[in-house]
Amino acid sequence: MNRKIRTARGRRVVTLVVAAATVVVLQSVAAADPTVVPSPVVPGTPPIPGAITDPGKASETMKTLKTTPDVAVSGTNVTLSGAALPANKDVTLVWMTASVRYILDPKPDSVDYLGRKVDKIGVVLATAKTNASGAFTAAFKAPKDFGGIHDIFAVVDGVQVAKGGFLVERTVTISPKRGPVGTPIKVTVVGMGSPTYESVGAVLYDNHYAGAVSANTTRGVTTFKIRAAGSVGRHWIEYAGSSHTVPYLNMEQSPVPWTDGHRRMFTVTKDAGSPATYLEQAVSVRPTISARTTVIDADVAKDSTARVAIDSDKGAILSKVNVSATGLTPSAPVDLLWTSVVGNRVNCTGQCWKFTSQPLGRATAAADGSLRAPVTIPDGLGGWHAIQVVQAGEIMAQVPYFVKRSFVRAPKVVKAGQPFIVELKGVGWTQLDNTLAVTYDNSYIGYACGFNSNGYVRVQLFATGEPGTHLIDLYPLLYTQQPAYPYSQLGMVPLLGFARDAPGLAAGYDIPAIRLAIKVVK
Repeated sequence: MNRKIRTARGRRVVTLVVAAATVVVLQSVAAADPTVVPSPVVPGTPPIPGAITDPGKASETMKTLKTTPDVAVSGTNVTLSGAALPANKDVTLVWMTASVRYILDPKPDSVDYLGRKVDKIGVVLATAKTNASGAFTAAFKAPKDFGGIHDIFAVVDGVQVAKGGFLVERTVTISPKRGPVGTPIKVTVVGMGSPTYESVGAVLYDNHYAGAVSANTTRGVTTFKIRAAGSVGRHWIEYAGSSHTVPYLNMEQSPVPWTDGHRRMFTVTKDAGSPATYLEQAVSVRPTISARTTVIDADVAKDSTARVAIDSDKGAILSKVNVSATGLTPSAPVDLLWTSVVGNRVNCTGQCWKFTSQPLGRATAAADGSLRAPVTIPDGLGGWHAIQVVQAGEIMAQVPYFVKRSFVRAPKVVKAGQPFIVELKGVGWTQLDNTLAVTYDNSYIGYACGFNSNGYVRVQLFATGEPGTHLIDLYPLLYTQQPAYPYSQLGMVPLLGFARDAPGLAAGYDIPAIRLAIKVVK
């Protein structure tokens, strides 16, 4: 059956051939502009520690505030005092901090990750009043905020009359501290910084690089999990100072020495056998941007009043979904289409991939213009797609659907030195979801991509190590190498903190870590 679909891309007419297993190529679209994305609300994120305020203008005769102590962890009782200031004046004590957001480039056919936007802000920490000699004393608790040095200004009548500082120390704790191989170890970090060299931490397990963690949108506080690996006995987890996602081994000689490493010991008590495979999901948050790949509102017929809804907006490949529509032409045929893309990034110049459409089924609208029909989500790329409702060659309505990543299979027992395959489906194509990072016993060994293979990934590995249980963890990864993206932190390494702080959370990208294990035998 041949139909005409009128698209908004220059109002071109593209011939659509609807048949079983037919892929239809539509024209791609130009890039959008980089967007500073509002951060989603992640449970447990500390609030901004006070009302935002104008920090005032600097005085030419700035005095010095005394902070006691001036280095401590969040929650410490602190005393701040000043002298020789204007007498009998109200003083606003302004704590300087930051707001950090991710920068994305959401386009109709992809989403690129471009880095961070850091805005310095001042908040009201406390108020005081100088006495007749111009002195004051104020007490407060060190805020639970980004770590590192914070300026504190005493502001009188809009002028910064005195300046002090406080350094929020970083803390790292683990729980539990002992358990069998495969035990999830929760690592909690409080006091990660907002500047570049303080905003990323590298994690080592027995001197093996496991990945990176950040707390940009969670205001310096994060929790993440790694799993206990190795032989029975003591093992060391290090949260290392980092500037570019990997450990900065002489951080104590850097301009930010307070971000040096923290080492915690975990005791493996026994090898109780391979734990079951499971998916660790990110926190559930409300996305803050509505842009969806393959969903282009301008493609919908201008005169259409149709509406479409689905009973679930996310699921794995082959999920069953009910489509409901109203406002269609009564008693007329309806085509249900699935939108996706085809292409790759390898040696990419110019147009690297194109839109595709795939038939989901055909039905007939009821006499009142309504429709209810079941569809099956195709086996293909993961990420955001669209289900389109088409009548007489016109797209009458469309609705976004997110295809989740899913584990397919892996062997349970492998001989030492032998190759084996881990299989996944539903891997996507954008910078946020087209790749995954692989660790073996908490050691990062490489990444795999699912774009060119239409969402199906075969990770090729080798069984190594002593006989017993060995862990394989598949983490989200930001693909930042090709085409020539600008430098941005967190690219091409395991995102250990994916569950709470990741660029894709604001755009509705639900990407889990997949945790599995094998038994290595002689």
